[in-house]
Amino acid sequence: MKVTIERSALSKALGHVQSVVERRNTIPILSNVLLQARGGMLTLTATDLDIEISEEAPADVAQDGATTVSALTLFEIVKRLPDGAQVRLELSSGDGRLQITAGRSEFALAVLSDDDFPTLTSDNLDTRFSMPTDDLRRLLQKTRFAMSQEETRYYLNGVYFHASTDGDTPLLRAAATDGHRLARLDAPLPDGAASMPGVIVPRKAIAELTRLLEDAEDNIEIAVSTTKIRFGFGAGRLTSKLIDGTFPDYERVIPKGNSNILRVETKDFAQAVDRVSTVSADRTRSVKLALEADRLRLTVNNPESGSALEELSVDYGGDPLEIGFNARYLLDVAQQIEGATATFRLADPSSPTVVVDEEDERALFVLMPLRV
Repeated sequence: MKVTIERSALSKALGHVQSVVERRNTIPILSNVLLQARGGMLTLTATDLDIEISEEAPADVAQDGATTVSALTLFEIVKRLPDGAQVRLELSSGDGRLQITAGRSEFALAVLSDDDFPTLTSDNLDTRFSMPTDDLRRLLQKTRFAMSQEETRYYLNGVYFHASTDGDTPLLRAAATDGHRLARLDAPLPDGAASMPGVIVPRKAIAELTRLLEDAEDNIEIAVSTTKIRFGFGAGRLTSKLIDGTFPDYERVIPKGNSNILRVETKDFAQAVDRVSTVSADRTRSVKLALEADRLRLTVNNPESGSALEELSVDYGGDPLEIGFNARYLLDVAQQIEGATATFRLADPSSPTVVVDEEDERALFVLMPLRV
């Protein structure tokens, strides 16, 4: 293998693929990135056996070939090379090392055979469609905060994607929950997605995809089976195994008849919650909301550190009500509200509360209350 590539192109592609590599691996080759040079392109691939990210970069390929080299070491070298440098990668058959040359800098890295590099097969990805990058980015950003971190309920450790309807309107729906809060987001159903199975994309894949979408443009190509999903964006693609489990029927926990309606300025509310929660207990972070006509009182009482009280003028005409929530969960939801006003639909102190964005009808959040 003999290839020359511009430093910025190599650095960008390496930056996209190397983050999937686990820093401590018991299988040495999983610490490596696969380099494949052919047809005027250098393809870089990294995997942890559950997720695979690959990206192509234009290069001057003098000799086709492939090898694997430490992903982290190569990334750190390329990152430190001067801007505009031409990086030459050459695999010599003599000492079995990858020679890296850029200007007056020379490196020689140990390699492992590309024949031993594992790849995720893309067989049976029968459902294929494309969707606007902005729609997918929005679905991920507004649901990922609600994913569970508990490994015991592994089927909640991701975002659930499925085709749905709202009346006669077909939708692509994303949902995430940890049992304490729920986020549900809708986007127009792309052509070809009506037959897709309901799939749970795991937490790490969601994090990697969110990062990759920052540089993506136009549309994302998606291919799905019952066990894998692949996202294609420009010169790169991410393939991930799916969580083998059944996502709960989350629609059952979304209350339909909550009649006490609270409208509050999102920014003022978030700032007030943040202030009073500074004295809350670390474990529960509980904040009590006391509601009566057009007035909201937020209080925290912590026997160990003290108490806090703040009052806000709000739009509320329902029955007087006291209800408690985890402050962190309130702040997480408030960050997803794009409009100036957040609307809370409440029932009683022990029932789930629905939060909606007045300026985004496709977003819905549910919070379970705490006893305070």
